[in-house]
Amino acid sequence: MFDQHADAQEFVLDGTEVRQRTLKKSIECNGVGLHSGAKIKMLLKPAGANAGIRFIRTDVAAADAVIPARWDRVRDTRLCSLLANDAGVSVGTVEHLMAALAGCGIDNLDIELNGAEVPVMDGSSQPFVALIEQVGVVDQDAPRRVIKVLKRVEVGFGAGHVALSPADMQIFDFEIDFESDVVNRQKISLPVVNGAFCKELAKARTFGFLHEVEALWEAGLAKGGSLDNAIVVGHEGIMNEGGLRFDDEFVRHKVLDAFGDLYLAGAPVVGRFEGVCSGHAGNNKLLHALFADDTAWTWDVVRGDAVRYAVDGGIHADKSAEIRVAV
Repeated sequence: MFDQHADAQEFVLDGTEVRQRTLKKSIECNGVGLHSGAKIKMLLKPAGANAGIRFIRTDVAAADAVIPARWDRVRDTRLCSLLANDAGVSVGTVEHLMAALAGCGIDNLDIELNGAEVPVMDGSSQPFVALIEQVGVVDQDAPRRVIKVLKRVEVGFGAGHVALSPADMQIFDFEIDFESDVVNRQKISLPVVNGAFCKELAKARTFGFLHEVEALWEAGLAKGGSLDNAIVVGHEGIMNEGGLRFDDEFVRHKVLDAFGDLYLAGAPVVGRFEGVCSGHAGNNKLLHALFADDTAWTWDVVRGDAVRYAVDGGIHADKSAEIRVAV
């Protein structure tokens, strides 16, 4: 049975390990919710070692405000990854921010929001990476724990599937296949180590087809969607001025989504992820399958030779000014 805080004291610092990290100081941003269209103010705040990542709604009663960023709190995956607590208070579209936190090696953070959705920004993780780079990060007095995959776990559905298998680092293999001359079939295999996330994935934007976007608008959904925060594929091609940021931006964004969804495990998942025609629902089902089998995974720390595979976004921590936060 999965327990995010089990054996938290089992791993001790010996000077060779990667340490947990948080932000040096708080930073705020404003934007709109992709699906709600609401104006959202978000504040990223440093959190103490072993605190994990939490969303905190400032527009509801304090007793009901905290929503842990965990796989077992996912309540809806139809349009995004939406989390909810026992009081029914929710926060949606968390995947792009979670991907940025994972890619920059942020282990502990409080995320305050005055609404029910993370602002979409430009539809990628890059604006969140920029916020992290702006304030910097700091090492904490605890080793970074990771979830090490011990054997292959697979979930199939229709024409697609997702799987995790053992590997020394985080590797993402993804394949998409759309009935579109613009998107068509795309494949990628990418080790997400060191600064690879920021270089190869962070700028990849969410995307949709014009007829799908119009249907969502008619249904009162995607109220905040526009060419400023999503790639839109129309009848004659890409509608966005400037076109694509990568030739294969579509499949790169699917990897970004999966990277963020998997970080809801509560720690980096070290292994090879394989996704074929998958999305948020498949990613969450995969975590459920992984944690349902105690022989498929174990807690570990990143130390020794494995340090070279650590994910840090290329952002170096300030080791001289550890932040201690009461939790």
